[in-house]
Amino acid sequence: MGKDKRLNAQNQLLKAEKLYRAKQFKKAGKNFHSAGTTYLMLKEFEIARDCFLDGAKSFIEWERFDSVIELYRLAGQASLLGNNYLDANQIYRDATNYITNLRNSGDRNFNYLLFSVLSYFCLSVNGQQKEALEYLKRIQKKVDGEYFKENPLIKLVTNLTLAIRDKNTKNIDRVKEIIKNFKFRDAELKLAKEVLILAIFKIKIITNFHLDKEVYTTNDIINLLLSLDISPLLNISKDPYYGFDIEDFKILKMNMDLSDNLALSKKPNLPLSIEIGKNNDLNFNIKPHFQLDKPYIGPVYITCEINNKLIFIYQTESVEPNLISPLPTLNISIKNLRPPLIGQTFPLEILIENQSSGEALDVKLEVEFPEELKVMRGTLNKQIYSLRSNEDLRWEINIKPVEAGDYIIKIDMKFKDQDQNLIEEVKEFPFSIKL
Repeated sequence: MGKDKRLNAQNQLLKAEKLYRAKQFKKAGKNFHSAGTTYLMLKEFEIARDCFLDGAKSFIEWERFDSVIELYRLAGQASLLGNNYLDANQIYRDATNYITNLRNSGDRNFNYLLFSVLSYFCLSVNGQQKEALEYLKRIQKKVDGEYFKENPLIKLVTNLTLAIRDKNTKNIDRVKEIIKNFKFRDAELKLAKEVLILAIFKIKIITNFHLDKEVYTTNDIINLLLSLDISPLLNISKDPYYGFDIEDFKILKMNMDLSDNLALSKKPNLPLSIEIGKNNDLNFNIKPHFQLDKPYIGPVYITCEINNKLIFIYQTESVEPNLISPLPTLNISIKNLRPPLIGQTFPLEILIENQSSGEALDVKLEVEFPEELKVMRGTLNKQIYSLRSNEDLRWEINIKPVEAGDYIIKIDMKFKDQDQNLIEEVKEFPFSIKL
């Protein structure tokens, strides 16, 4: 029986092509239609699509535009059955070029919205919902305003959009009711349910950000863990309404919004298979470059693929890390500018260096010598307004040792960071005087 049907379809196609070349467009169109229908039954979807499109071309020549629209719809259905959504999208868009030729305004309004919403569906399951909505807005200009507003297909799209935006399942119930009452064909109905499934995915997926610290400085690396839980999606597989099993879940691409002072230095290798029914942790490293009042990480835009055919983009929330300037640190060292000898004055140099990236403010230094080291010239206290990063201060004090021995020189240091936090430190330096 299959061979008979295929032979019949081949004969119809050959006859249709011969009639088209003979410019007998009416008969050619009917034969293309019949051949396409048979190939559709044989599940040879690409050949069926081409037959329907050639039939539409025949009826365009005959100026039977109601038949043209019908054959475009059938061609789109053939592409859907072959899971070629982008091909179907182009067919639906091409069909709108001929809707203006329909005589009845009601037919024009209906078909403009039918084909544009089917195009919207095709782009939505390919992760291009924004482009899909923009196309609908362009078509809106060709449709009666009141008809557009009250049309169930537009209400379907509106409720889908609100469901995703507000994460509201009540809108999902409204979409299901519209789908139930609208006369979609089988492949179109399957497509509509797939669009609905992806909307539910966007609502049900659970993501959480985890930072490894409560506070970061601009010298730190921010280690961010994004926890992804898709286990709530398993209920879709159990619902006979959808007739859909989740067999494979991949992340194809990830884009992350960051404030100007942050840069992404490490992210997961893609594509990445996600385990269904488990928490999946995605790790990111982010490098701060400078302080900003309100730094932010996210949203993260995750392009997901289901069963190697359905694509959607999931948008996370954002997180604001607590980022502060690094605490300044001052290094102190002492150096004899001449060999110290008992009873002889020699210069001692004190060097204060800021080798950190933070600025030290209101720096106060006080030196304490033992009694055996007499200060002959110079001050024991030093105060400066600030010491910026990579700046230093040199300070000489003339000392006269009284007797030999091992001593300790103490330097008491106080300063403030840029947030006016006080930092105090005492440095001790061993100092020996030989006989």
